[in-house]
Amino acid sequence: MIIKLIWRNLWRNRRRTLITMASITFSVLFAIVMQSFQKGVFDNLIKNVVGYYSGYIQIHRAGYWEEQVLDNSFALNDTLVNQLNKNSSITGIVPRLETFLLASQGNTTKGCMLVGTDANKENQLTHLRNKISKGEYFNNQEEVVLIAEGLANRLNVDVQDTLVLFGQGFQGSMAAGKYPIKGLVHLASPAMNDAFVYLPLPAAQYFLSAENRLTSISLGIGSPDEMESVLKKLNTTVDKRYEVLSWPQMMPDIDHHIKLDGVSFYIFTGVLYLIIGFGFFGTILMMAAERKREFGMLIAIGMKKSWLGFILLGETLFITLSGVFIGIALSLPLVIRLQKNPIQVSGEFAKAYEKFGFEPIFPTALNAGIFLTQSLIVLCIAFIIGLYPIWYVRSLDAVKAMKN
Repeated sequence: MIIKLIWRNLWRNRRRTLITMASITFSVLFAIVMQSFQKGVFDNLIKNVVGYYSGYIQIHRAGYWEEQVLDNSFALNDTLVNQLNKNSSITGIVPRLETFLLASQGNTTKGCMLVGTDANKENQLTHLRNKISKGEYFNNQEEVVLIAEGLANRLNVDVQDTLVLFGQGFQGSMAAGKYPIKGLVHLASPAMNDAFVYLPLPAAQYFLSAENRLTSISLGIGSPDEMESVLKKLNTTVDKRYEVLSWPQMMPDIDHHIKLDGVSFYIFTGVLYLIIGFGFFGTILMMAAERKREFGMLIAIGMKKSWLGFILLGETLFITLSGVFIGIALSLPLVIRLQKNPIQVSGEFAKAYEKFGFEPIFPTALNAGIFLTQSLIVLCIAFIIGLYPIWYVRSLDAVKAMKN
């Protein structure tokens, strides 16, 4: 009986009910799509950052990140490798030996970043093979280099040319060598593209007189959501001689940008829900004022105020639930489509993104938590607003109301 009354009351003023329902639908749809865009773009940005070079987590000798020199390298041991292999969340382990050197060809000399790495593991983490623009990828048994396109242009070298590397090796030893260029690598980040030289790890260790030594181990993980748990576990299990850093700790500027953008999103949606809330509250006020005489008559013939208040709360929640369900139904296919076919930007905006090594695309993220969170926020707002009619009825005088 109560549900039947709620249903009939809603459609006594069909236009008002539909307009209110549409406003809730729009707010849920807009909030879900916007948050899905935000999470999708940030997840893609993080994937670009960590998948391009750093990995989600890096392990160094304690103090290396503050003073990145070869003397702060460490000898790889089986204990550390076994600890990393036991963690099922870690999907990639990339050993690297990195240092700054001078690269020369003819009379031209430029500073460069030498990255000695395991060819197969590097490709699994950063897909370095796919970045080859000319020539071929190397393997661990070769003594050849891959050079970034920008540095190759500055040195005026090409595939099959010989690159001379010289600088300081481990513990002050002299490092000098000549290596054929096997391939050119296109790196979207300008800083990396103008400086990076890749050399197979065994050849780099021999060249720098640093046999079996590494400056870092980069780790890939199955899901970004697992990073904190993996980091916490490694900090408790890995020897204190090592430092374990996540990518936000190594790149705080990008992390701060993401957090700041997140705050601006919540401010924006807060304003949106505030507007929708006031609009909904205005509808409830109007409904209560229009039906004041009706409420007085119902109370006069014996209906309890509590039951009447329950009916009014039910009307509010029914309108809200209908709007929420319609908003979810409309946003779900839109989010799925934009996830599979992200928005691609072009022109100067795309160039600005590519300049920092990011893909100029805007995908959405399909996350059940987004749909649930936005729905619960709207329901909480509706429940709070729905308390007003209950208070209104409880303070109503039946005789005065019928004279209205």
